[in-house]
Amino acid sequence: MSNSQLIKKVQEAFLQEGRPEIKTGMEVEVHQVIKEGNKERIQKFKGLVIKTAGKSALEKTITVRRKIGAFGVEKVFAIHSPTIKQIDVLRQFKVRRKSIKFIRELTGKAARLKEVRKQK
Repeated sequence: MSNSQLIKKVQEAFLQEGRPEIKTGMEVEVHQVIKEGNKERIQKFKGLVIKTAGKSALEKTITVRRKIGAFGVEKVFAIHSPTIKQIDVLRQFKVRRKSIKFIRELTGKAARLKEVRKQK
């Protein structure tokens, strides 16, 4: 058994079930467990996926950007983290790149993306 096969076998135990295939240009809502002292709560973060990274399944991360007022807020989430309860895909936009960081500088009509409708 080669090293890469051994690593994959060990990582399979930590993969979370039911995670959707996330791509750049999707609008997602991430439900994250936040621990404050001895209490837990679920915090939702809704935004546009501007970057995906990671080679193996366990290393996959997404950068989600959300516009709040005049400020942009970005968070990086590990898709298979135990603190992530659920990821909902709300919409899909047409993008041709793996990273759409250029959207940070755009405002108004220039920042619009074309939505891809799902066929029924």
